[in-house]
Amino acid sequence: MIKKNTANNSGLRYKILAAILILLAGGLVLLPKYQKSEGIPATQLLSNIISLERYVSTDQIADKIISQDPSFILIDVRDEKSYATYTLPNAINIPLKKLLDKEFESFLNQDQFDVVFFSDDYFYADQAWALCNRLKYKNLHVLKGGINEWFTTIINPTEPLENMPLEAFELYATRKAASMFFGVMYPDQLKADTTNKIVPKKIVPVKKKKKTAEGGC
Repeated sequence: MIKKNTANNSGLRYKILAAILILLAGGLVLLPKYQKSEGIPATQLLSNIISLERYVSTDQIADKIISQDPSFILIDVRDEKSYATYTLPNAINIPLKKLLDKEFESFLNQDQFDVVFFSDDYFYADQAWALCNRLKYKNLHVLKGGINEWFTTIINPTEPLENMPLEAFELYATRKAASMFFGVMYPDQLKADTTNKIVPKKIVPVKKKKKTAEGGC
């Protein structure tokens, strides 16, 4: 019963979010700087919003960052204060309220890189995606779960229980390795650093013997 209610609540939240995204995206036609003929048709926008293909996981992004994949751009759509407090490596800060400013268009309206929006969860990032999708910008994605999910899966992954399948342990090992890459230290790692620490050899200088003068009277 609990699982069923949770699923129903999740579905309801998603429907509400989809409705808000449609209203936000459709509202672009009312802005003076855009012509009504610009942007994709409403039916196409609705189809795009319903699709979940725009989401990328924290595991995928962690792998791209670690492998130094140059094919994507991370866009943090939170405010400047949140960005200054914590953000993902190499992310660019474009607050949602400034998303349509001319100075940021070159980052968003291009076809060379995949653009990945993220926020604390994914509500603001979804809004950014909808606005840019309405303007026919390409290669747009959203980090599923945002910064919150980044912390719970990559920075602080949960260790699986003993009765869990092998796949869970393999995923945990991958995430633990990723978290160490991003600066997290584990107790066993600290212990290993202490026990395996190489102690430099003590160098004792040896005094040279004075040479005895050869020959003489």
